[in-house]
Amino acid sequence: MRIAVIGLGDIAEKAYLPVLAAQPGLELHLCTRDRARLDRLADAHRVAGRSTSVEEVVKAGVDAAFVHAATPAHRDLVEPLLRAGVHVYVDKPIADNLADCEHLVRLAHAERRSLMVGFNRRYAPGYVGLAALPRHLMIMEKNRADHAETPRRVVFDDFIHVVDTLRFLVPGEVAGVHFRTRVRDGLLEHVVLELSGDGFTAIGVMNRVSGASEESCEAMGDGVKRRVVNLGDVIDYAGGETFTRRPDWVPVARQRGIEQICLEFLDAVREDRLLSADDALVTHAICEDIVAQAASGG
Repeated sequence: MRIAVIGLGDIAEKAYLPVLAAQPGLELHLCTRDRARLDRLADAHRVAGRSTSVEEVVKAGVDAAFVHAATPAHRDLVEPLLRAGVHVYVDKPIADNLADCEHLVRLAHAERRSLMVGFNRRYAPGYVGLAALPRHLMIMEKNRADHAETPRRVVFDDFIHVVDTLRFLVPGEVAGVHFRTRVRDGLLEHVVLELSGDGFTAIGVMNRVSGASEESCEAMGDGVKRRVVNLGDVIDYAGGETFTRRPDWVPVARQRGIEQICLEFLDAVREDRLLSADDALVTHAICEDIVAQAASGG
């Protein structure tokens, strides 16, 4: 099976390429406009297939592609791949605006190709464990230190993980969506999201002018409380406090769910099983609403 990796930045180099290069039966094809980086990484992973454009990737006849380029380039990369009959895995977000996201999802359906979005936290063992607990109240924080940016960039490139993780964790249908934002001098400083339904509430917080860069998520209900810190360390509070640290030899890609989501996508391609981005589109729609509120003054 021929698999392209398009965009060879840090996330591709550190997380995705080690996973893909270790899989049997894959013929990798790497693509980036940076020729020096292309040759360095292709040599390191003993990859012969090399391209500097998506057009060259299509001509190479790949079966599927992992797109790790910068968000503004997603539509221009994903669209020709889908039209050429290539299954696509794309880093979140699908695109940086809802209209382009909807266009690409419709196109994937029309072409009968898989379009999978890189919401790896749905596959991270710590968060999968939370989803197995009784949970009436969920709280997730994902903060940055001194990193206020424009609302669209913050929400679509970062806070989208909070939105989607909470949607994954809620134990029922979401009936209410509420949010607040703080914007100063055109930059988003914090955002708070609340999802609610029959008997449950999920709260997501991101502070971009926090004193620390950190991520935590906790679930509570029926006498149980568990908190996951930075996707690795787990604290259980039922009848006392138990701390479980991430095992030393577990690869970061596995701890963060990247290995698992890659294997799910590859299995679907092998089995000719289509993966839809319809559910991911709901997450993007919430993000577009948050950006609209932030633009109006919060």
